[in-house]
Amino acid sequence: LQPEHISAYCLTYEEDTEFFLRHSRGELRSNADIEADFFETTMSILEDAGYEHYEISNYARPGFSSVHNRAYWAGEDYVGIGPSAFSTRGLRRWQNIPDYREYAARIFRDQSPIGSAENLTSTMKRAERIALSLRTRDGISSHLLDNWPNETREFIARGLLRRSNGNFVLTRAGKLLADSVAEAFL
Repeated sequence: LQPEHISAYCLTYEEDTEFFLRHSRGELRSNADIEADFFETTMSILEDAGYEHYEISNYARPGFSSVHNRAYWAGEDYVGIGPSAFSTRGLRRWQNIPDYREYAARIFRDQSPIGSAENLTSTMKRAERIALSLRTRDGISSHLLDNWPNETREFIARGLLRRSNGNFVLTRAGKLLADSVAEAFL
């Protein structure tokens, strides 16, 4: 197989699943060092195979990165279609109902499939943009991190962040700690 796009995630233990139950009983254990090794190995194998690592969990052949995801990570408006899909317009976000039968029934009855909605504040939207943009290969515009000069200097000194074309971008080492780096700016 040589797919155009690959998403690679670490295992998460979701409630109400067999894995979650076994994990809570101690039968399955998480190991951060092993997960970091898997992440590094995945990056190396896929990059060596010609995939571009354009977001922490996403790789694509040149020209095949996800347009929908790019809008999401950049804080742009997007429309999600189907059960459980999210949409955002301006400071409004909504999610369609998860049940596919009820979703289809509402569509055929010419009713809204929206199950929940929320109004975002500009602070919430900025925080999401920072956290999600840092996950991408293009990083985040340096002016969006102007309020955190000490943090950016520290992450650069530790080899977790670098400047590139007016943006702050995670280094290879920084990708392993992406959530912690992003959290410092929230």
